[in-house]
Amino acid sequence: MTQGLRAHTDGRQRCWWCGDDPLYVTYHDSEWGRPVHDDVRLFEKICLEGFQAGLSWLTILRKREHFRQAFAGFDIARVASFGPADIERLVADAGIVRHRGKIASAINNAQRYADLATEFGSLDAFVWSFAASAPAGDEATPSGIPTYTPASTRLSKELKQRGWTFVGPTTMYAFMQSVGVVNDHLKGCWAYQDVQA
Repeated sequence: MTQGLRAHTDGRQRCWWCGDDPLYVTYHDSEWGRPVHDDVRLFEKICLEGFQAGLSWLTILRKREHFRQAFAGFDIARVASFGPADIERLVADAGIVRHRGKIASAINNAQRYADLATEFGSLDAFVWSFAASAPAGDEATPSGIPTYTPASTRLSKELKQRGWTFVGPTTMYAFMQSVGVVNDHLKGCWAYQDVQA
């Protein structure tokens, strides 16, 4: 591994963090840093980044399909309608992260979505309004990737003011990276230029 990059058997250099796990490598290559503009997928990412807090992303990735089943495909209106029985169902579901506060947060955030979408037109329009203040591809360096930035701090503050939870600056920076608001692939990583294009 040199300069924060890892050489793989296919001859490509990748960001070190994806290691050799095939699921993680595929996520790195085909999803991480790629622009997302669909509100349901953006909502899913916010929820999953909240569930990831304190855990590895690979843990969440391995559970993602079950999360999708448990949370009705992250259909925002359906999640917003979840009640106490759904919370108990989810707390008992070993296929997801059974953290009552994070489960309640996902439901709360779905309920807050309508006001935000009314104000901005969509979650997509709101999230991507922070792109102008987020450096494109200049945050990641061989010595590491920042855990939060001024843009993620502002995004966190704006969401919290609108009643969203589990949306701290670090969680929001991971979200911004994952949905392509910033491109934090290292410049020597094969995916960096692909994402930039």
